[in-house]
Amino acid sequence: MEKNKRGFASDNNAGVHPQVLKAIADINTGHVVGYGDDNYTAEAIELMKKHFGKNIEVYFVFTGTGANVLGFKAVSRSYNSIICAESSHINVDECGAPEKFTGCKLLSIDSTDGKISVDKIKKHMHGIGFEHHSQPRVISITQSTEVGTVYKPEEIEEIADFAHTNNLVLHMDGARLSNAVVNLDTSFKALTADTGVDLLSFGLTKNGAMLAEAVVFFDQKLCRDFKYIRKQGMQLGSKMRFMAVQFTAMFRDEIWKKNALHANEMAKLLAEKISVFPEVKITQKVESNGVFAIIPEDVIKPLQKEFFFYVWDEDRSEVRWMTSFDTTRDDINRFVDALKQKLRCR
Repeated sequence: MEKNKRGFASDNNAGVHPQVLKAIADINTGHVVGYGDDNYTAEAIELMKKHFGKNIEVYFVFTGTGANVLGFKAVSRSYNSIICAESSHINVDECGAPEKFTGCKLLSIDSTDGKISVDKIKKHMHGIGFEHHSQPRVISITQSTEVGTVYKPEEIEEIADFAHTNNLVLHMDGARLSNAVVNLDTSFKALTADTGVDLLSFGLTKNGAMLAEAVVFFDQKLCRDFKYIRKQGMQLGSKMRFMAVQFTAMFRDEIWKKNALHANEMAKLLAEKISVFPEVKITQKVESNGVFAIIPEDVIKPLQKEFFFYVWDEDRSEVRWMTSFDTTRDDINRFVDALKQKLRCR
């Protein structure tokens, strides 16, 4: 792949927003107490509380998988189970880490749009109190989902009510939560604390930061020993100021919002332009920064040589195109032109 060439594989492939890099450089002077006992980390946590609620507890970590696994570790025992969508990141793309490090069994639910519902969750609510069965403890949802769709607040509230009625914890994987917030024109708090979410893995890495992930507890009773869990889980950063200041920069100047809005708009533009091709079938609602489509199989590899992207479902020739904060209209136009050419040359 050519140096600095932009593709549509993942928003993880994008760079870091210049203002985030500047914020890191600006605090790169002098000595500061390590491991989060510093003013920069305190400032970032206060900003997080303004967006998510004053009673939250925040712990910064390096990776999204680390946030998910350690969050589960804090609220579960090894005989528990975690209910999730079959397409969820914890089920498909974390190399079995949730099961390895928590001992919990993942119970997956089929979903055509990436979302799960109470009706589908209920099928796993059996054997309660029966020692031969793993005991359900966590329901995990992803916002935005792995296929780019978005849970509405009332959908989350329904799942949260069911979870709490059955003594379960509701976890949200929010690696792309910013994209969902701008899609619904709402706030972080409205999609988390106000809907009954107990535990959040929140990420800004996909939205223009780097190594900027957090575990957020809305119920403080759940995180009583989390500082030990984070340390033992190898996710406690010694130079935490450089992690924390990214959250400050992204929130203070609303970079998170500008980046997410732009990425979403680029996905909608891409979907609009490719929808005119009869050989292309868009398979999911474009509600965040991902476009999922079925295209002719013989077009995929030639197109990937010019604009790298991933195949989502090989059996039906479904691909995933992700846009980022730095995707441009020119990127979209060049990609659409290349797709058009490949379709004509078949």
